[in-house]
Amino acid sequence: MARVRDFERTLAADERDRANRFVRERDRVRFVISRGLLRAILGRYLARDPRCLRFDYNPFGKPMLSTGSGLPAIRFNVSHSDEMALYAVASGREIGVDIERIQSDFSTDDVALRFFSRQEIATFRALPASCRVEAFFACWTRKEAYLKARGSGLALPLDSFDVSLTPGRPAALLNVHDDAVEATRWSLRELFPGPDHVAALAVEGHGWCLHCWQAPES
Repeated sequence: MARVRDFERTLAADERDRANRFVRERDRVRFVISRGLLRAILGRYLARDPRCLRFDYNPFGKPMLSTGSGLPAIRFNVSHSDEMALYAVASGREIGVDIERIQSDFSTDDVALRFFSRQEIATFRALPASCRVEAFFACWTRKEAYLKARGSGLALPLDSFDVSLTPGRPAALLNVHDDAVEATRWSLRELFPGPDHVAALAVEGHGWCLHCWQAPES
């Protein structure tokens, strides 16, 4: 709990208020750790005291470093699943990340029919049954990562763009239905955070390099 208290000291007043609104202590602690780690990571990139960082939010709730602070154009995104979290940071590029725990008993077929695009549904249905769980979570994380990178939430419907989902093929944004060039503006990358999880990264532009680190367990 000492580490949690240390993280809590770095939070702004609005973040502490938000943490205290959680009913369950477990959820409050998760939020404090998540936001405290984000501040610690960004503080290292920027060589700033994490307590001095201030965040703004776009109309859809995506956080960003406060404008007018004189800081470099750092972009970031965070995703959680159970006890695992992914933090993505980029310089001068929009970025989004999503992680999900693979659930073999999840109603993949029903959810795919509700939310996937026509092209994705056709590809999904053509796969052997043994591949569908993997394909579903690959598709879901790629779609979520792209939406988070855009920062527009579900203002862009999940079925209005196509991503790759066939196991063994590269992650890609294939098509955005109302914009012929939008797909060319983004890169998608599959990530492998653990044996029971799948993740995806969406980054604005091309020609970037990916570096991954794993935080030591406390």
